[in-house]
Amino acid sequence: MAQKIPATVVTGFLGAGKTTLIRHMLQNANGKRIALIINEFGDLGVDGDILKGCGDETCTEDDIMELSNGCICCTVADDFIPTMQALLERDQKPDHIVIETSGLALPQPLVRAFNWPEISTQVTVDGVVTVVDGRAVQDGQFAHNVAAVDAQRAMDENLDHETPLSELFEDQIACADMIVVNKSDLLTADETAALTTKLKSDSRDAVQVVKASMGALPIDVLLGQGIGAETDMSARHEVHHHHHDHDDDHHDDHHHAHDHDHDEFQSFVVEMGEIADADAFAQHVADVIRKFDILRLKGFAAITGKPMRLTLQAVGPRVDTYFDQPFGTAARCTKLVVIGQAGLDQGAIEAALTQ
Repeated sequence: MAQKIPATVVTGFLGAGKTTLIRHMLQNANGKRIALIINEFGDLGVDGDILKGCGDETCTEDDIMELSNGCICCTVADDFIPTMQALLERDQKPDHIVIETSGLALPQPLVRAFNWPEISTQVTVDGVVTVVDGRAVQDGQFAHNVAAVDAQRAMDENLDHETPLSELFEDQIACADMIVVNKSDLLTADETAALTTKLKSDSRDAVQVVKASMGALPIDVLLGQGIGAETDMSARHEVHHHHHDHDDDHHDDHHHAHDHDHDEFQSFVVEMGEIADADAFAQHVADVIRKFDILRLKGFAAITGKPMRLTLQAVGPRVDTYFDQPFGTAARCTKLVVIGQAGLDQGAIEAALTQ
């Protein structure tokens, strides 16, 4: 059976920086062919024009599809599913699909739609990324411009006009696999630490909270989470049942055009010898990841008595292992790449892994 195409759902309030994050991702796609579905509403075409201007072969106009209606969740059958089918019927299929939801739409109904038989055999939800405005959330506002969010709600009679932003926010957090605290440059180190701790306690176990500035996240942190979110909906149920759990948004902060490097992230390689027990090693790696808050870990290990090398891939504390190929004439060693936010204690992590 052909491998399913992974799809990442990006959610977050108006102005949190979803478009900036996606633009940065497209400009740093490293040759990955990314198809984008954007949920336009209100100021039509603003985001589409900006994204179409990114000028990369992985981001041609053909790879960007706009949903005609402002609200994915109330038009799954007649809008979202046909859009997905059109994308999947192409000769040149995308490597990854990114769907930007409108800021007031809850991600849960969209994730559920991936169980529809028309598309369920071909695509899977790689992960739900919730982008938050760090400064606004820290200040208890949840959105930088509350009046703009309220105006956006008022424009659509289908929207839930009553539910406080704080409750809509809780539902976006409940569905997240990764929470991106954007605009972290506007927070002090203590504020960032306090907000990260709070978001971790408010979200499901093992959800990753990462900080970013101008939406600059490395693509191998953002994509490739491999969650299969549509298969665990009970874990990400809506905390609040809104009389309309749908909506719409769209005009993020476009004025930060300058590029950011990835100095907020670091990676290093840990090398060691043969490992006695594959299962025990995978459990040990998961414990180290939790202790040091490592985002990604990937590599291979030599297991005593096994001619094949053990490939190991971890997203947070979820560790997947499989034997992929014989070592042959290559040296029988264990080599792991560790990826995390700046400030990882490399010496301590190396010592813990090699224990």
